[in-house]
Amino acid sequence: MATWNDYKKHVRESNPEIGRDIDEVEERAKIVSAMIDQRHNLNLSQRDLAEMCGLPHSSVARIESGKSSPNLTTLLKIFDTLGLTLTVQTDPHRRMSPITK
Repeated sequence: MATWNDYKKHVRESNPEIGRDIDEVEERAKIVSAMIDQRHNLNLSQRDLAEMCGLPHSSVARIESGKSSPNLTTLLKIFDTLGLTLTVQTDPHRRMSPITK
């Protein structure tokens, strides 16, 4: 395989269940990346963001490092603080960005 995208296509074709897992991980990464980018744009440290959200610093650090996935309540609290909106998509065929400012 020449690229990561070629490999993902191969996996999706040979094992759709694992392909869906890859898609889920990539969507989660987009959400966390948007959170980190916006935190940086606002010149906030992880500790600043945690304090503003009323969360332990370790929670924000674990989410940003990919060591844990936030529950929806925590994610919405962080996004609200950062001025981001999370869009929940119920139609898998309708493509949209899951994050808006």
